[in-house]
Amino acid sequence: MSSLKTLIFFATPEHPCSYLDDRQATTMFVDPRAHVDRSLYTQLTELGFRRSGSHYYRPHCRGCNACIPVRIPVERFEPNRSQRRVWKRNDDLTLDVTPVRFDEELFALYERYVNERHFDGDMYPASREQFNSFLVEGCIEGFFLEMRLEGRLIGLAVVDLLDRGLSAIYTVFDPDEDRRSLGTLAILWQIEEATRRELPHVYLGYWIRQCRKMNYKTNFRPLQQLLRGRWHDLIA
Repeated sequence: MSSLKTLIFFATPEHPCSYLDDRQATTMFVDPRAHVDRSLYTQLTELGFRRSGSHYYRPHCRGCNACIPVRIPVERFEPNRSQRRVWKRNDDLTLDVTPVRFDEELFALYERYVNERHFDGDMYPASREQFNSFLVEGCIEGFFLEMRLEGRLIGLAVVDLLDRGLSAIYTVFDPDEDRRSLGTLAILWQIEEATRRELPHVYLGYWIRQCRKMNYKTNFRPLQQLLRGRWHDLIA
């Protein structure tokens, strides 16, 4: 059984940063041979690590600390007017918790989302192997949140269960349903689910102040950031 004291970490060579132009990035990975259970996964998450498939990682860039881990303290969260409108706008949807798995219907939504919304990124083009390695493999205890309109799948959120929170791994949605703000809906649902399970936090991954695509995370207040090994309320 692995523990924080016995884990071995590896660092990648420098490579172009995916978020900031003209920056070089280095990523620290947990040894893929380590046995990571939910308790250890929770500890890693509280130290700023994320899961992608079977890999646990965090940025480890020389001279740059732009990637800041953030989480929502659910007990203190109050939805703003815009977020309440998102709930109301989507009250015609069915939200179901289902097992993590590969399914052609799920993949078709994932493929369309990646190919239309991220055609300029390293996830393009989407493939079944990519869906499995990114969203299915390595899941310890997690689930899918399926969002359906009259039975039609229009949104899918991948959520990991931790000892002391939920981790929002990824959300995809039908590009034609952009006005519904399904990414926001997925986070609002996770806040409610964490509250129902009496879990204190929802982890949103990394926030980069200079990255416009990540601005939505600061709409959830209060938001906490991990700085120098301690969690503090974010003042942005």
